[in-house]
Amino acid sequence: MDEFFVEGQFLGLPPTEGNADVVILPLAFELTTSYGTGTAEGPLACIEASGQVELYDPLLSADLPAGVTIRTENAWQGTAGDLMGQLDELVDHAKPWYSGHQFPLFLGGEHGILPPIIQAARHHPLVNGDLSKLTIVQIDAHADLRESLDDEPFSHACAASRSLDLGVGALLQAGIRACSRQEIALINSDDRITTFFAKDTQHPHSGASSWNQWLESLNTISGPVHLTLDIDGLDGALVPATGTPVPGGLSFWQVIETIEAVFAAPNATIISADVNEIVAQEDTPLTQFTAACLATKAVACHILARQEGRWRPSNAERQEHPKSTFFKEWSKTTPSSN
Repeated sequence: MDEFFVEGQFLGLPPTEGNADVVILPLAFELTTSYGTGTAEGPLACIEASGQVELYDPLLSADLPAGVTIRTENAWQGTAGDLMGQLDELVDHAKPWYSGHQFPLFLGGEHGILPPIIQAARHHPLVNGDLSKLTIVQIDAHADLRESLDDEPFSHACAASRSLDLGVGALLQAGIRACSRQEIALINSDDRITTFFAKDTQHPHSGASSWNQWLESLNTISGPVHLTLDIDGLDGALVPATGTPVPGGLSFWQVIETIEAVFAAPNATIISADVNEIVAQEDTPLTQFTAACLATKAVACHILARQEGRWRPSNAERQEHPKSTFFKEWSKTTPSSN
């Protein structure tokens, strides 16, 4: 173990003073889980496991942090007494990191973190208030396009649907293998959604062709992008502790290839990413270690984008924003939410 290893810091890297280039933001959010639980403890378990991830990345031919400053923030925990209040708190927590001066990587927490992250992303200079410019790339077992689950329209199972409601311009999904009839109808009717089903990409005979089409679709993305990685998108054998593991998912190397491909898209700028639905595994750290490896790859790919001039810090001045009441107000026009 490196003599400079620091517990509680992503990759064990020592905390630094001054401005950070990459910010790791653990979000202990768990209010709408519908099967397994434990995502509130997942982010810190991921950070702990990251201390065992190798710092060398072959794309960089160097050890992380590879010349950039990586900072791990304290874990966010909601204080509001209801779901909508905590979603607004998440918006407020995420907004300062969308100034364009650094790259935020969020660790969740249930996938319900996605809509408030996207709402905060509208403040990024490349988005400039217009979320139709933003593309979401989603790895997931579930489409997360439900209108509601258990009468809750802001459930983790509705994360992608609510993000589209915010005005997101495009959604590209892979690994999907658990959908409702309503979600399939939405995929077929909304031209903003492009879904690559696991039954196609993982097919033993024709899967390679479908997978190559997925990679080609990532290469053509333009404009700002948020990458959301629900770890249940991987095959359940790799992440058995996640709340809703599903067999038949993506291999580890397919997700690595996806991360590398989206960051390498020549006309795209990845402005943020999240790795979510992490649950601490007790008998072996496999689940949280897998999540830590994916998060590390996202950081490495961002650093490479910096080095190659595909990501540049913004010259815009940092701005103060009023506290969010967006989700509180939205809930007044949406049936159900507590």
